[in-house]
Amino acid sequence: MSVSNTPSTVQGLSVDLRSLDRLKGASGQPGSGQVREVAKQLESLFMQELMKSMRATTMATGMLDNGATELGTSMLDTQLSQQMTGLPGGLSDMIVRQLERQMGAALSREGKDGASPAAALPGAPRAQAASAASRRSGQPQSAEAFVRQHEAAARAAEASTGIPAHHILGQAALESGWGRREIRMPDGSSSHNLFGIKATSSWKGKVAEVTTTEYIGGVPRKVTARFRAYDSYEEAFKDHARLLSNSPRYSQTAAKADTAVGFAQGLQRGGYATDPAYADKLTRVINTALRVQRTMA
Repeated sequence: MSVSNTPSTVQGLSVDLRSLDRLKGASGQPGSGQVREVAKQLESLFMQELMKSMRATTMATGMLDNGATELGTSMLDTQLSQQMTGLPGGLSDMIVRQLERQMGAALSREGKDGASPAAALPGAPRAQAASAASRRSGQPQSAEAFVRQHEAAARAAEASTGIPAHHILGQAALESGWGRREIRMPDGSSSHNLFGIKATSSWKGKVAEVTTTEYIGGVPRKVTARFRAYDSYEEAFKDHARLLSNSPRYSQTAAKADTAVGFAQGLQRGGYATDPAYADKLTRVINTALRVQRTMA
């Protein structure tokens, strides 16, 4: 389909492209909580341009056309584009998935912290140098910062369980969105619970109560659940290692942890998560964590 490059069309496209740049910048801010809203706005801009292009190539101008009719047509196009935006399975859903991949994890639920994790690390200059290599290899920068921050604790857990460190890092990354959606205490501080471990009646420590998504009969539903809280990330890794080592539900998990698929399927069979696609998601994130580790080596 050809597009008429009239001055108004070119000017409108220029404005929309500037809007796209601003929206793209907003979507990359950790903690913004705007991924889906950004996707809807991007889809709306696309639909508006599509409507203008269709009118430019299929409708002729006449003697009665003036500023008022052009304004009315523009308003109608905007209204129609908004009605066609945000439909289930539409373009916005595709944009959400793409933005989440670019941001390093399923960022449909982002954390409240706006600072880059790498900025707070003691080895920040080294992390920045490694970040360039991370970008060249296609890995999200936040993933590298997450791995660098927790690799020592994951290796200690590997020593006690026999489960490879990148398997453990991968599960922590999946459960916490690479640290972007950590479980928070009532005052907003971190619970340090990177593994989404629930606080059952046997738990005697601190508790964080938050809204989460559980799959009931295969259908995702929002529920309020109680999670364990720790004084440090190291404590969380140790508790996770104890859970996998001592719980009868996961007795075969460590034995089959020689592959990412075996480890992930063992956790799903043991009922670690209710998401029916948990094993597939975890396998992908583990492979990402392994690639990040190799990039850092």
